[in-house]
Amino acid sequence: MDLLSPEIRDATRKKLESEMIGKVTLLYFTQEPRILIVPGAVPGQECLYCRETRQLLDEVKSLSDKIELKVLDFVADKEEAAAHGVDKIPATVVVGDRDHGIRFFGIPSGYEYTSLVQAIIDVSRGTTELSPKTKEALRLVAKDVRIQVFVTPTCPYCTVAVRLGQQMALESPRVSCDMIEATEFPHLVQKYGVLGVPKTIINEEITLDGAVPEETFLGHVLEAAGSAEPGAGS
Repeated sequence: MDLLSPEIRDATRKKLESEMIGKVTLLYFTQEPRILIVPGAVPGQECLYCRETRQLLDEVKSLSDKIELKVLDFVADKEEAAAHGVDKIPATVVVGDRDHGIRFFGIPSGYEYTSLVQAIIDVSRGTTELSPKTKEALRLVAKDVRIQVFVTPTCPYCTVAVRLGQQMALESPRVSCDMIEATEFPHLVQKYGVLGVPKTIINEEITLDGAVPEETFLGHVLEAAGSAEPGAGS
């Protein structure tokens, strides 16, 4: 049975056809059998949504000849996983002319399906709809910034945080953004004290609860990068 309804497939196909420019590769890291071998995981715990995530990506790939899907084994291809910052599965990395640090950990279903489709489009175009002021500030970031956004598929506000983080990652080679599906990684939920979503962790030290405006999100990214104010260097 398909995961995407005929209506969603048709709408996605039309959106990709009208908005994509360049080609995009989806790097999908999985494991067979579906045993979750990651730090902090319970021994023998299954990667519950590895198969479903693969199916979802297959269905998305079928909607555009500009999308390529490359399936990798998390253990056998550990060097490539490390090169793309993948430390848990299922993981999807959206790559264009380079790896922009846009990663999905867990199945991007529900509202996060929109985040996946928009990330594909942004990467294909090589630019985002962030404001010129935000783009200029991000170009001056000189320190690595890792954004982690915890989400659930039923959270309508989570896409706001994910989209802001991923767009900032595309605009700056020093910024990366991970969507983390909270129910699939309970050890991380416990580690970061995630009581509600969206919850954003920046460089392990700055936390944001809920969806916030672009300017506020940028301010925290610049704080993590050591910039005194938007547009300032590190």
